[in-house]
Amino acid sequence: MKKKVAIIGAGISGLSAAAYAAQAGNEVHVFEKNSHAGGRARQLITENGYTFDMGPSWYWMPDIIESFFNDFGFQVADFFELVSLNPQFEIIFQDKVLAIPKEYKQLKNLFEQLEPGSANRFDEFMQSAKYKYEIGMQQFIQKPCHSWFEFASLTIVKSVFQLNLLSNFRSYVNKYFKHPQLKTLMEFPVIFLGASPKNIPALYSLMNYGGYGLGTFYPMGGFHQLIKSMQKIGEKQGVRFHFNQAIEKIITKNNKAVQLQIGGKETEEFDCIIASADYHHAETLLQKHERNYTTSYWQSRTFAPSCLIYYLGFKMKIPNLKHHTLFFEHNLDEHIDSIYKHKNWPSKPLFYACCPSQTDSTVAPQGHENVFLLMPLATGIDDAENQREKYFQQMIARLEAHTKTKHLLHHLDYKKSYCVSDFIEDYNAFEGNAYGLANTLKQTAVLKPSIQNKKIKNLFYAGQLTVPGPGVPPALISGKIVAKEIEKIIL
Repeated sequence: MKKKVAIIGAGISGLSAAAYAAQAGNEVHVFEKNSHAGGRARQLITENGYTFDMGPSWYWMPDIIESFFNDFGFQVADFFELVSLNPQFEIIFQDKVLAIPKEYKQLKNLFEQLEPGSANRFDEFMQSAKYKYEIGMQQFIQKPCHSWFEFASLTIVKSVFQLNLLSNFRSYVNKYFKHPQLKTLMEFPVIFLGASPKNIPALYSLMNYGGYGLGTFYPMGGFHQLIKSMQKIGEKQGVRFHFNQAIEKIITKNNKAVQLQIGGKETEEFDCIIASADYHHAETLLQKHERNYTTSYWQSRTFAPSCLIYYLGFKMKIPNLKHHTLFFEHNLDEHIDSIYKHKNWPSKPLFYACCPSQTDSTVAPQGHENVFLLMPLATGIDDAENQREKYFQQMIARLEAHTKTKHLLHHLDYKKSYCVSDFIEDYNAFEGNAYGLANTLKQTAVLKPSIQNKKIKNLFYAGQLTVPGPGVPPALISGKIVAKEIEKIIL
């Protein structure tokens, strides 16, 4: 039966949910507090000609993204050009720089050079990672996670030991590699999942296959091309978008969510409501007795980091800088401990630099450079401007040392910082988190916040704080899952 559906938030999970719900024949309305779609994947266009992706910049797991387009009769290539990066990225250690090649054979050779015999172990690791990826991404994380019985399929039961659900990622990596830089290289992808490798299930070696096995890509024009394309697909299905519409309240009657309050006024009535905004914030739009979780519950969760970001434009081309560069000259665990154990600013920070203008001339004026610096941080900490600036100066100094340049700041054409308080202001992010909940074992599958309100059965949640978790591909899947769930609601 056709339903009238309201979706709060036009981030990736909201766009996905909208497209699938409309494809099923429903009337779908998306309400977004900002002036355009994207959520954390928004775009910043400056008056002096720079185009910045404000959030995601790693295009991994291309098959998952492609499958979204295929579900609507399209291909990625119908909307934007996807470029395979080579090298995929560079990682800077104290004594060397490793360029991670696109070709698998070359990547194996790199491992062998650092640790004799490791090429064969890398093969074994990646074969297992591929298996986890195929089971995990196609079956395991496609579940709504109402109950553990959803995972009782013959394939998943047979695979339980091969999925390494109960061992931690660090111990798993240590079984294969001894060289500290190889171990860091293998642990790096799970940082996207928002916790120390010591606390993430070895299942997530699937990330290594999703990155190193399938490659690292870039959509010409910027990551926001994905957002524009998803919005177009939604509109083709009949989705109606309402921008600059901040939701003040979810109105309920007789244990049903029926309306939204915007600007003190109530909207027309809806049959189902999907909140793809920050889960904690969405629940504050309800009366306390209608919420799934208390504030103390959210405070007890392990959140993925926040981050300090700088969007920079330079009136020069910067030599020796790749599209993606990881500055890992210092100890990984010390930085991780500052995020999760000590909740303070790191003394010896690691950071990431993205320079899309090395690949795409459209994101900066001719002869200029577009640079994005990102440093992971603890959530909920003070991010005063003078504190941000202190770390900005450190990152610039290390960028100059790596690129063998001087006085980069003399060529600075644009500068904007973004940190904890900005995530709270723009996205209502709990304690300013950037990536959602960490994918620890205690926060996996059924142990994540429920996709459905337990008291109001026609209210659902999507995005990085519920199943399947943080990241662009999981957000796409989250929207698809919740769109299927609303079809089960009987009016």
